Amino acid sequence: MDLLDVAITAAKKGGEAVLRHFETSVERRVKTDKSFVTAADTEAESVILKEIKNAFPNHSILSEESGAEKQHSPYEWIIDPLDGTANFVNGIPLFAVSIAILKNGAPVAGVVYQPVGHSLYTAEKGKGTCWNGKQVKVSDGDKEHAMITFAPGKREKKRLNALFGAAEQFVKSKRYLGCAALDLAYVARGGTEGVFFLGLNKWDYAAGVLLVQEAGGKITDFSGAPWVFGSSDFFVASNEEAHNDLLKLAATIS
Repeated sequence: MDLLDVAITAAKKGGEAVLRHFETSVERRVKTDKSFVTAADTEAESVILKEIKNAFPNHSILSEESGAEKQHSPYEWIIDPLDGTANFVNGIPLFAVSIAILKNGAPVAGVVYQPVGHSLYTAEKGKGTCWNGKQVKVSDGDKEHAMITFAPGKREKKRLNALFGAAEQFVKSKRYLGCAALDLAYVARGGTEGVFFLGLNKWDYAAGVLLVQEAGGKITDFSGAPWVFGSSDFFVASNEEAHNDLLKLAATIS
């Protein structure tokens, strides 16, 4: 079976499960890291895992809610069944299902599915990025036109606030979306020009980074050195045109 086809089917089924709970009085629980988990997260994860295991029972899996299942395989699936849970529980339609497939530790396929609006972002290594089946590229916007976003971990409020406060010295506008997978998907389809990642987990960005790379974008660490998947949870992803100005912004907190 085709890896990407299975990932797409799993993401859409997970998205359907999430949507059934959206704008309802879904019960939420606060995890030890102070993030939310809901019945939508766990139901979507169950649906996604069933789809993957039926197709590839010998592949390893890392999922946000249920953790790691190691197998003797070069393939690993990294899953976030509901990225943007805080948005979700507050009725804000910026949330997504994120599924990545790694081979020998590097992403080879990725899917980000935004259930509200049914936006499907897909990428395969060496084959480009698609949005709802149509191939897309990053924008050509420079600093004068650039809109950027920020995806911070729970412990990075100080650095987030510093970057957010200084951003408009280097780019036109800024946003904080609260959904890391969509931060990267929007860069990939040319909607925004860049995003700062500060200390998130692999499931937050594993699918999205491949979307950006396959759409012609650029990813580096804050100093401008090439970024390799798994090397750091701090990086800048951009359309490349605005990248140097984003590095100048990054330098303000170094």
